[in-house]
Amino acid sequence: MVCRDGSLVYRQGITDGAPNAVQVSDRFHLWQGLSKRVSDIAAAHRGCLSAAVPDSEPAAPPPLAERSEATDTPARRHAKRLFEAVHAVSGTGRSLSAIGRELGLNRRTVAKYARAASWQECIRRTPPRRSTNLDPYLEYLRQRWEEGEHTATMLHQEIVAKGYLGHYQRVKMAIAPLRRGLPIDTPRERPPSPRQVARWITITPTRRGLHATEALRRLLAHCPELGQAHDLVRQFAAMLDARDAAPLPGWLGELAASRLPPLVSLAKALREDQPAVVQGITTPFNSGVNEGRITDLKLQKRIMAGRAGVPLLRHRVILMAHLRRRYP
Repeated sequence: MVCRDGSLVYRQGITDGAPNAVQVSDRFHLWQGLSKRVSDIAAAHRGCLSAAVPDSEPAAPPPLAERSEATDTPARRHAKRLFEAVHAVSGTGRSLSAIGRELGLNRRTVAKYARAASWQECIRRTPPRRSTNLDPYLEYLRQRWEEGEHTATMLHQEIVAKGYLGHYQRVKMAIAPLRRGLPIDTPRERPPSPRQVARWITITPTRRGLHATEALRRLLAHCPELGQAHDLVRQFAAMLDARDAAPLPGWLGELAASRLPPLVSLAKALREDQPAVVQGITTPFNSGVNEGRITDLKLQKRIMAGRAGVPLLRHRVILMAHLRRRYP
């Protein structure tokens, strides 16, 4: 029995060196590969991720003049030009690196524009403000402003008497929008990242927190593609839990028919390695212990980087391995 990941090089090496060995595609790497594809799908639908945030009070739409002015900013024109340039050559079969060399762009930039559905998704947006220790007093500041108190020093002294421990400067910045006739700024929840959405989808539903469950429900109701990916992930999780590979061919067919490029490519890779994938699902053989040891080594490397020589590192690794034997 030889346990491995899905690498074609490993597969060919094992076939050449031990042709009679049964190859097992490791469960950890199968799940890791699926999770990476889900993260890619979430990144491709980045414009949908804000749907996970609860709706706030609707703001008044900006005037038409402001909207047209925003459309003509240099950053938006630049994003539109890059989007059109990348999509003009992305369907020619050339690699991302080749396109980057031709356009004078970084490979990651080419990948970002290639997977975007519209140029608006590529614009860098100002992130929402995070909550601060002043937030409990914002309503009081707004009320006192409407009563006629417009001096930041006095307002700061009043909320200090109520328990505020922050600096006067923060109060001055908080009431600045009121001086321009704008509403006082309030914190808003940030949209989740593609990696966070992938974690919500791949984690066992019973282990999701209440906030994650509600956010994921809103997101899946808004984005059918992520909902489709979620259903396919749960089907594969059921196969792993039951150690039953009978639904695998049908599941691979659903992946191929999903029209989601990351899942289509995964279906192709798993079909080419299907006997080892079946072994990984149905047998208890896996490289979990190996992966645990690798995690231990990486942890020690990051903790002690630049702080220890080889003798101390060796000593810590041996002690950790000893503890693992006693407390698996």
